[in-house]
This record gives sequence, structure tokens and C-alpha cells, in this order.
Amino acid sequence: MWLAFAGAAAVCFGLRGILYQLTSRRPLDRNVLLLGVYLCGTFIALLFSLLTRPSWTPEVLTGLAMGIFSFVANASMFRAFAVGKASLVAVLTSLPAVVVIALSYLLWGETLTPGQGVAFVVLVSGVVLIRYASDLSLQDRKGAGWALAAMLAFGLTDVSSKQAMLWGADTLPTLVVMYATGALLFAGSWYRGRLADAKARKAVVSALGTVNAGHSEQAAARTEADESPTRSAAAGRQERTAAAEQSPEPEFEPAAAALASAAAWPFGRTLAWGLVVGLSNISGMLFILPAFRLGVTGLVSAVVAMNVLLVLLYARFFLNESFSRKEAAGMTLAVGGMLLLRLIG
Repeated sequence: MWLAFAGAAAVCFGLRGILYQLTSRRPLDRNVLLLGVYLCGTFIALLFSLLTRPSWTPEVLTGLAMGIFSFVANASMFRAFAVGKASLVAVLTSLPAVVVIALSYLLWGETLTPGQGVAFVVLVSGVVLIRYASDLSLQDRKGAGWALAAMLAFGLTDVSSKQAMLWGADTLPTLVVMYATGALLFAGSWYRGRLADAKARKAVVSALGTVNAGHSEQAAARTEADESPTRSAAAGRQERTAAAEQSPEPEFEPAAAALASAAAWPFGRTLAWGLVVGLSNISGMLFILPAFRLGVTGLVSAVVAMNVLLVLLYARFFLNESFSRKEAAGMTLAVGGMLLLRLIG
């Protein structure tokens, strides 16, 4: 049964990855978007909690750690898609199973049977083969750095989720705490960004005031010069003034750049789209926690990592990113590992 839950979670997280990639290059504030994602999770988990009345025990506070790690993971993943190659980022963010299986052994002594170990190696080898088949440009490496941070944070999120299940925490209250924590963190990031934007706008307004004052002084100087008998000197000053007006003000360039990078999507539209994206995220979490409760942590994480296939197929058919032979072989190995897990049971 754990395999069915993990497979459903993989589909949901694959859809989330596609929506992140689709949205990442839009002119919007990613903090507002992810705030919407986590508010959606909070509302849905809280609604189901009110309907089912689960137990709110102290163990649900494990959701605090889950929320913090998930905040880091999602923020890093979104940034990785914005600056890197979609297929490469998808692969790197599908590798938290390596982190999870190591930590689950150290923390709880979980081990794999020989058959499970073979399936795990085949699955992860396929993902790694796709990774090393990618063409790493400088831009891709930048995206890979963010994707690596997302991979580690996703792994820690999985470990925290497993710990919550081991302690007997109910799923829905744990998710309420997790998503509320993430929402608060993204709200804080958004507010900090607004303060930075306000500071940039103030700098630009101050710069414009200085320039206007300078223009007034220059106009007065030209009038005085026109009334003087020394026309040639006035002409020289006018030429120098024109040259100065054509020169950029380097000290104001950072503020202008900050204004130019401001989000074009309004707050309401961005938040609403985040609520839509959040449906895939909360759905994945509703499936993955029962999978962790019933299955081996590393195997669950490895199966969920198969969400990479959805993103890779999207990158191939909608973004026209081509597959090399190694990437195709890696996908085959990954699917083979999944099938082997299914046969082993």
C-alpha cells in the first residue's frame, strides 16, 4: 500500500514541479506565489482537521521543522528553475532519497533487503546518469547550486516527516503546523522585499529631485550667461552642461535596477495563482505522510523522486529540450528501478 501512496505523491509533486517551472520566468514576486502555496495548504489541512477532528498532540509540533525545511526547499527549487535548465534542475531535486536513506540508517537503523537495495541502486543510478548526461553551462551550474540546496532541504523534510509519523503525530494537524510555518516564513520574506523596494524607490525619487535641482541651477546660469557680453564662454558652459546631462548617474543605477526588477503581476493575481499551485503541493503531502508511516523511508523517498519523469517529459515536449542517449538510458533505469520495487512488493 505504501507504494501506491508514494506513487500518487510522485504524480502530485511532478505537477508541482511543472507549475513551478511554468511560473518561474513570469514577472511576479516568488515570495507572494509561495505564500499562496502555503496558505492553500494551511486552509485545506485546517478544513479537513475541523471535519475529521484528529488529535492535536505535542508530536504535531514536528511540523515546525517540516515547515522550515520545506520553506528552504521550495524557495531554492523555484530559484533553480528560474536560472537553470529545467531538466537538470528536475534531476537534482529528485535526489533527496540519497540523503534520506543515509539519515534513516543513522537515526533509526533502517536497512534495505538485498532486493530493495538493488532496486534503490538501479533507480538512483538512472537519475544520476541523467544528471551527468546534461550539458553543464555556467548558467546550468548556477541552477544546479540552487537545486542542490533544494535536494538537501527536501531530504531533511522527508526525514522530519518520517519522525513525525514515528512519534504518532496525526497527519492533518502536522500539516497545519507545517504549512502555517512556511506561510509565515514566506510572508516575512515578502515583507522584507517590500521594504527593500520602498528603499529603492526613495533613492530614485531623491535622485530625480537632485537632478531637477541641478537643471534649475543650470538654466539660471545659462540665462545669466546670455545676458553677459561673453557669448563664447556661455556657449562653452552650455556644451559642458549638455555633456553632463547625457552622462549616466552611476550611483543611482542600483536603485533604478531594483525598480526595473519589481514584480509586474499584482499581489492579488500572484497570490491567487499560488493558491492554485498549492493544490498540487498539499495533495502530495497528504499522500506522502501515509507512505512514510507504512513504508521504508529511503524507498518512499526514492519512489517520490520519480516525479522527475513528469517534469522531464514536460521539458521535452513543451520546452523542446532534447534528450541525449544517456538521458534516455537514465530514464529507462529509473523506471526499471520503480518496476523492480513493485515486483519485490
